[in-house]
Amino acid sequence: MKIISVCSFKGGTAKTSVTLNLGSILALKYSQKVLLIDFDAQANLTAGLGFDPDNHDSLASVLQDKKKAEEVIVKTLMPNLDLLPADTWLERVEVTGVLAADRYSHEKLKKIISRLDYDFVMIDTPPSLCWLTESALIAATHALVCTTSEFYSIKGLQRLSYFMHYIAERHAFDLLGVVLSFWNARGKNNAGFIDVVNETFPGKLFDTKIRRDIAISEAAIHGKPVFKTRPNSRAAQDFTNLTQEVMRRIKSDVTFEAPCLNPPLS
Repeated sequence: MKIISVCSFKGGTAKTSVTLNLGSILALKYSQKVLLIDFDAQANLTAGLGFDPDNHDSLASVLQDKKKAEEVIVKTLMPNLDLLPADTWLERVEVTGVLAADRYSHEKLKKIISRLDYDFVMIDTPPSLCWLTESALIAATHALVCTTSEFYSIKGLQRLSYFMHYIAERHAFDLLGVVLSFWNARGKNNAGFIDVVNETFPGKLFDTKIRRDIAISEAAIHGKPVFKTRPNSRAAQDFTNLTQEVMRRIKSDVTFEAPCLNPPLS
């Protein structure tokens, strides 16, 4: 089972869209049995698949031993694709109930996933370096980083690299790569941003970049992946190409090396 944690340090990096669309393509075009885990209290992945977070049990109940994962997992409208939903209770789940007294609470998600039967599990994490993100990386066999070619997003990469390397020293995982989203090929600072990514995560930048496309927002409104609502859009093509790159890297020997300590910002 491949467990991919999708991470960013800043919101607005298309992290949820990457999780949703990669998982959907793996399920429908690669015939893989896929579980998407919404591990963000904002529950955007849950809503983006057409579910109301207020009308479903969430992963919080599973982490608190009130439900089994199999009782909370919901089937999506797409074959081979299931969802473990989120809700706002996730925000402080680690300081409530059974988790508050558990010194190994960070490993709870890993134990939950280990009992499930899927080819791929993709975890949509919060845009912060919190208990949820740490738990997701401890559970992961692989990680994928999302960023944009904007100053604050790129600046956060350095802190994220430290955080990921610290966890990888205790709970090894492979970094699949870094994907740039909301990409504008004409951006005047693109070369500088790409240099920062390459120096922070050497050799990890994906060739595929997710271009800015209104089709992604439209798909979220319909609760479907973009290749279902706008199959000929550039976003659908970008996500398809990115999935191909991910699959190639998973089949090869990918590693996570120590981050550059002081990557330049210009």
